[in-house]
Amino acid sequence: MSYRVNGSCPDDELLAQKLLLKGCEPLPRHRCRPAAPADSVEPHPLPKSLWTTPLDSSVVWTAYTCKNYDCLINRKHRQKGFDDCKDCFDLEGAEKTWWSATRSNGGIDFTIDEVLLTKKPGTIRIGLDIGGGVATFAVRMRQRNITIITTSMNLNGPFSSFIASRGVVPSYISISQRLPFFDNTLDIVHSMHVLSNWIPTTLLHFLMLDIYRVLRPGGLFWLDHFFCVQEQYDQVYAPLIESIGFNKLKWVVGRKLDRSLELQEMYFSALLEKPLKNSWR
Repeated sequence: MSYRVNGSCPDDELLAQKLLLKGCEPLPRHRCRPAAPADSVEPHPLPKSLWTTPLDSSVVWTAYTCKNYDCLINRKHRQKGFDDCKDCFDLEGAEKTWWSATRSNGGIDFTIDEVLLTKKPGTIRIGLDIGGGVATFAVRMRQRNITIITTSMNLNGPFSSFIASRGVVPSYISISQRLPFFDNTLDIVHSMHVLSNWIPTTLLHFLMLDIYRVLRPGGLFWLDHFFCVQEQYDQVYAPLIESIGFNKLKWVVGRKLDRSLELQEMYFSALLEKPLKNSWR
């Protein structure tokens, strides 16, 4: 609260984000004005904005290593070291192919249309994508007249600004926070790669129960490419997920083949349904 009332907010995004990642809310900045880009212009119009890189002038870059979108798009080639979702900002790269297939052929890559066919047409209308990168899942769903909110953190990149510039809705929360939705309201919750074995088991249990809470009876939870090793799957994750109370619509396990088979690394994808009747016993 050291800022001047009615003045500019402090440039403390990195500190605020560290608190959010721990499940804490930063002190509210209710009486100051956040910095905005100096050369703002109107965004690209829909539907062009869905698959067009935003202008650099749409972002305040002070918190990030990259200072423009060219740097972000090409950092997978130019930059050493790890960054979250390192190739996400390249809309002409891997993002162009996610969830674009029409059939999964029984593998772990479920398709959007196959998932939607499990429910009556028009009953999947609103939902959430947890840790959805640059919101390509939300864009695919928007093209099917379904509204998806995407949770994302700005981990060395302007994910929230990029998502909003595409014309879909970002939500700036971490997996350590309670989902900001009332009980029994969402038609679908999706998460790809984010929910995996790096999350402490107790926190994962809390989050799974929170997903169950916000889904309406009959709603879908699409767990997409959960990563673990065989022993963890058998002893921890399969029993944990089964304990939540979902009905299993699809459950496919596959080996992760890009490294040694001796590591026993694996993915599994599941399509789960909150029971329509007696969803709380």
